[in-house]
Amino acid sequence: MATASTRRARKRRLKAEINVVPYIDVMLVLLIIFMVTAPLLNVGVDVNLPQADAKTLEQKKKKPVVVQVGKDGALALTYEGVDRPQAVDAEQLVAKVRAFVDADPELAVYVAGDRDVSYQSVYEILSLLQRDAKVARAGLMGEPKP
Repeated sequence: MATASTRRARKRRLKAEINVVPYIDVMLVLLIIFMVTAPLLNVGVDVNLPQADAKTLEQKKKKPVVVQVGKDGALALTYEGVDRPQAVDAEQLVAKVRAFVDADPELAVYVAGDRDVSYQSVYEILSLLQRDAKVARAGLMGEPKP
């Protein structure tokens, strides 16, 4: 009788293996979700820069801070460590740029105004950067002619 019970115990022995198929299914679903939602996270402002025949400036230090002004006056900020422009309002712009300038007083800040935005709007942003954010090196950004 002892042999019959040991045979049953051997047949009902648990497997010590992990079934990874459900984990792979979950990972594939998450991959698809992230692939679909990633393009929707672009919050920047589309800017058509004016074109001119000017030489580009040599940038010896790190990537400059770029303030984009859209057609409708919307502001976006691009700085080192950020790939896409971040939409900001005027107060956020001044606070962030002021923090960058406090860390590096020689930091270059460029304003990329859309070619269809009024010059007054671009000029107000430049004066706001110089007056409130204490930017010493502020300039305009453009594209070279093809």
